[in-house]
Amino acid sequence: MTDMQSQDDVFFVRQEMLAAAPPPTRVHGVWPWMRVNLFGSVGDTILTIVGVIVALWVVVPMIEWAFIHAVWNGSRDACAAQTDGACWAFVKANLGQYIYGRYPDPERWRVNLFFLLMAAGIVPLAIPAVPYKGFNLLYLYILFPLIAGFLLVGGVFGLPMVETPLWGGLFLTLVVSYVGMAMSLPMGIVLALGRRSKMPAVQVVCVFFIEFCRGVPLITVLFMAGILLPLFLPTGVNFDKLLRALLGLSFFAAAYMAEVVRGGLQAIPKGQFEGARSLGLGYWTMMRLIILPQAITIVIPGIVNTFIGLFKDTSLVYIISIFELLYTVRNSFSDPTWAASTVPTSGLVFAAVVFWIFCFGMSRYSKFTEDRLRVGYKR
Repeated sequence: MTDMQSQDDVFFVRQEMLAAAPPPTRVHGVWPWMRVNLFGSVGDTILTIVGVIVALWVVVPMIEWAFIHAVWNGSRDACAAQTDGACWAFVKANLGQYIYGRYPDPERWRVNLFFLLMAAGIVPLAIPAVPYKGFNLLYLYILFPLIAGFLLVGGVFGLPMVETPLWGGLFLTLVVSYVGMAMSLPMGIVLALGRRSKMPAVQVVCVFFIEFCRGVPLITVLFMAGILLPLFLPTGVNFDKLLRALLGLSFFAAAYMAEVVRGGLQAIPKGQFEGARSLGLGYWTMMRLIILPQAITIVIPGIVNTFIGLFKDTSLVYIISIFELLYTVRNSFSDPTWAASTVPTSGLVFAAVVFWIFCFGMSRYSKFTEDRLRVGYKR
């Protein structure tokens, strides 16, 4: 009886319901939002004030230079007279060269068609709702490279031949980036699996390849591929300089991609491997259906980070005289008809903005993919 009384003293059952509480107030308008997000505490207020001061100190002069005092039309004389603003007239006059390089003017429609064919493969692949992803990958990895090669090089179907030394600008940057990304990811997956293999010969070869490529600068790899490699080939045997650069850049990126993928493989719990084996799945079936999808999902930020680095590293192919976007922009500074102090800065800012647009686009799509593949995400 004493125990029951002590329990009654401890536990209490409410006899009536609580009154309904008002719903939480929503933040409406600019000032309530600023009060919550910018001035919610003393620290937030201080950071907001400092941020506004820095923004005014940096952003306002940039806006004045890029827009208010900029020269949008005219010649070299107009840019020379306006030393406080950008010379976008120079960029406008050389825009065709920045996009196509030295590709012949009458044949530039082939480059435009190349852009359309690339977009026709990448855009549906990037949209989750579009079906037939397998055919999409088949197009991007087999059909599109063949069509693009015949289209851009020519020499068949009545198309004049355009040698690769005439390629350049943004067009060539996209070609190098596309090939590097398309080759580095599958090669990196194979190298990561090989490094974790239990076969000593396979493991040693993969480890040596990865560590060698990661241990030397990319410029060295490109220099060896573009200049030294022909010295080791038999007499009369040679292949295109651009192809050598593509192979060198792809192998270099694959080594870094392998370590990214290996990190994802090591993050998979051991129970996933054991569960797959208990179902009687073979090694490659287990990797294809269970392990790799989880591992790649985990390392999406690392994969995209490698792609972004690869896209920016395409500017280093100038070391073997391949005229990508940045080299084409810098080469245009030597034009005597545009000799003005604001020309180099304007051209470099233009190149920086182009690189930023592509890199930021890849970064945002990476974030979208991470959110979509997150557990519990509502499609």
